[in-house]
Amino acid sequence: MLNEKIIKTYEDILIEELQIAMGCTEPIAIAYGGAILGDALGEKPTEIAVGLSGNIIKNVKSVIVPSTGGMHGIESAVSAGIVAGHPEKKLEVLSSLKEDAKEKISAFLNSCKITINELISPCTFDLYLEGRVDGKFASVRISERHTNVISVIVNGENVTKKYMQSGVIFSNESSADKTLLSVEKIVEFAENVDLERVKPYVKRQIDMNMTIAEEGLKRRYGASIGQLLYKDGKADLSGKAKAYAASGSDARMSGCELPVCIISGSGNQGITASVPVCVYAKELGCSEEETLRAVILSDLITVHLKTGIGCLSAYCGAISAGCGAGAGICFLKGGRFYEIAHTIVNSVAILSGTICDGAKPSCAAKIAMAVEAGIMGYEMAVTKRQFVSGDGIVVKGVENTIKNVGILAREGMKETDKKIIDIMIGKQ
Repeated sequence: MLNEKIIKTYEDILIEELQIAMGCTEPIAIAYGGAILGDALGEKPTEIAVGLSGNIIKNVKSVIVPSTGGMHGIESAVSAGIVAGHPEKKLEVLSSLKEDAKEKISAFLNSCKITINELISPCTFDLYLEGRVDGKFASVRISERHTNVISVIVNGENVTKKYMQSGVIFSNESSADKTLLSVEKIVEFAENVDLERVKPYVKRQIDMNMTIAEEGLKRRYGASIGQLLYKDGKADLSGKAKAYAASGSDARMSGCELPVCIISGSGNQGITASVPVCVYAKELGCSEEETLRAVILSDLITVHLKTGIGCLSAYCGAISAGCGAGAGICFLKGGRFYEIAHTIVNSVAILSGTICDGAKPSCAAKIAMAVEAGIMGYEMAVTKRQFVSGDGIVVKGVENTIKNVGILAREGMKETDKKIIDIMIGKQ
């Protein structure tokens, strides 16, 4: 039986993680910082200096910023935030932009000198903006998490409290203790938790992410991987799950203005963890409660896998979310700890090490493969097939294997991350 501390912590993790974002979270975080900068100055700056950790640069370079008429890149993201204003909207800040946004953003870009530098920081998510106008100066720093404002200074005065998330600066990427997560306890929590407190957040995740998945199947976005996998509405159940998840990313990476419910700081991961589970739940005729519990399990498994990896890295986060989806599907079909543990181990053995080379249309294809790995991991588990200790990074015990994935991603792929960033920004 779970104690109250575990229950409360797991509920807090879900509520904290399941935020709403409009567009890819890294450019939106930059836009959010721009909105704070403009608000703190009280007017639009004429000079802006932008400092970003390499992983943010990587994730902003190729993705379209929503509500900008197809603009992309760092300058467009910060300018869109300045023009949008309303920093209280956080990761939905660009919902304030009107139809004439592209003209206003272009005009601002022509009137403001923007310089960009890589920020040398031990933190993979670190964002710093400085703005000047008519002798006034302001700076904004967001670190560790996409909405974690740690410093706002205006003409030497510290006004951070006005913009801090709930008045708390998070440390170690979270206020809820994720070290308390374990697969066994997550399964017990998903099976037994009173849904009253977390249902609004998980239901919102399901509704939003299924909506953008359906949008991605209706219209051509990016490389339209989802449409490729679901030609004329024809696919088996696993193919449909892959197609729906991929189509949500197709739309999101290519400027769709529909909001997404994120997890682990990523809309793509929020889509991957929820949409395939919902597709299976609908096909199996599951109740709303069964669907909610399976998505809760998928979400928490995703967070558990990502905790050792970190917010941003060279390791593709969709792989973790695909493992979560496989575990959620296993749960829907009656699997519990034994089957779910083997599903996770099998899944991570298949695609761990897939690189993250930024947010872009090809993320949809990686998501499709991540979901396939999750489903294969489940199908292996229920047919008594498994990867065993000594097979690569797999060791005895699901928690030990998850720990190895974290070491691989956080430590082993550190140099890979640097090379990816160098290639992407033209240093190589």
